[in-house]
Amino acid sequence: MNMKSHFTFTKKQRNGIFLLLAIIVVLQCTYFFINSSSEDLQVNNSQWVHFNKELDSLRSLKLEKENFKIKTYNPNYISDYKGTLLGMSNEEINRLINYRNSNKWINSVDQFQEVTQVSDSLLQILAPYFKFPDWINASKKSNGSKLKNTVASSFEKIDLNTATVLELQTVNGVGQVLANRIVRFRNKFPGGFIASIQLQDVYGLSMEVIERINQKFEVKTPRKVDKIHLNRATVAQLVTIQHIDYDLAQNIVEYRLFNENYKKLNELLKVKGFPVNKFDIIKLYLLLD
Repeated sequence: MNMKSHFTFTKKQRNGIFLLLAIIVVLQCTYFFINSSSEDLQVNNSQWVHFNKELDSLRSLKLEKENFKIKTYNPNYISDYKGTLLGMSNEEINRLINYRNSNKWINSVDQFQEVTQVSDSLLQILAPYFKFPDWINASKKSNGSKLKNTVASSFEKIDLNTATVLELQTVNGVGQVLANRIVRFRNKFPGGFIASIQLQDVYGLSMEVIERINQKFEVKTPRKVDKIHLNRATVAQLVTIQHIDYDLAQNIVEYRLFNENYKKLNELLKVKGFPVNKFDIIKLYLLLD
């Protein structure tokens, strides 16, 4: 049998065979690289979930900014979040919060700019919506004559630690529910309030209503407190203070060790996670060596 005829190819046939072999090699290499790269690709599910949450949060914030409408407000109580929506920078917001934490009040548009250092252009946008308490506006118009009629003298004020529900209801904005809530909160502590700033912890009381309460009431018989020495306090001692949990207590102690003690109480504002708006309440329980 002549086998030679089965393995004899023309030039065109040989070229076709080589082309077919080349295509097979290319396909094999492509499959190998694609398959190996897919094996190396790994997805971190926890990071993926975290990324989606951040994306959803940014979308939500964008929608809120688009739908945000400015209403009249007291500029003393601008929060971090509201300040951001209003277009204030972090530095401007912090200046305002620190000013309030020093127990000072902004009573005019000019004073707001002086404290926050906002630009003239931003002030022109914000100022029309400022709403200061009525007694401040009255005092400006009458050079203080109406203010004397609105705010009782210290002698005339009623002790907040002995005030009755009926007496509290004489304040505009304090009904029976809020009056009862104030008394119940006060009575949780043997001896009552340390200072009127603790009214901020009563649920449902706005800062405007608290201002009106302070015009008629003050803490004349404050509860006695064994203050804790900040530079010697342990975590166990710090967690007994309102608004300080275990994590915050740890951060307070760590900051103290790293900075070789606190020099001023307001250094607490630099501690990670510290509730800035509760500083005036927390410092009632602390003592600096």
